[in-house]
Amino acid sequence: DLQVLAYQSDMTRVITFMLVRELSGRSYQHIGVPDGHHGLSHHQGNREKIEKLTRINRYHSEIFAYLLQKLNSISDGDGSLLDHSVIMYGSGLSDGNAHEHHNLPTVIAGSACGAFRPGRHVQYAKETPMANLFLTMLDTMGVPVDSFGDSKGRLAELTEL
Repeated sequence: DLQVLAYQSDMTRVITFMLVRELSGRSYQHIGVPDGHHGLSHHQGNREKIEKLTRINRYHSEIFAYLLQKLNSISDGDGSLLDHSVIMYGSGLSDGNAHEHHNLPTVIAGSACGAFRPGRHVQYAKETPMANLFLTMLDTMGVPVDSFGDSKGRLAELTEL
């Protein structure tokens, strides 16, 4: 709610928010998961641990959905705050059990005032650096740079209308 208020009042244009860091031992008693998050991510195929990890992931997704709904419900000029934003949700690992960092689950919401075409699934070639996404987002926000991290180019599919 504070993030939405900060955008709505134009106190900021950039917010970074981490729900939990990968090594967190945080438990989620309020959703019935007394175990630590990090330990559950190393489930070794144990169905009970996977189910608990799924509950945590669902909870995190619900928080993200709440943010998007709030942004979408607030008028902002010719659209909503969500229409005029780019919100990224994702993880640094696709499989915590294997410490896999390929095929990262990432959602880009909002259209950046029409610069991005939302509402679709885009899958990139294997070995496409995540930094390509960041480079594309920087361009869209009016911060043109030649490269970012290990980027190899821009993701034209995000901006093709």
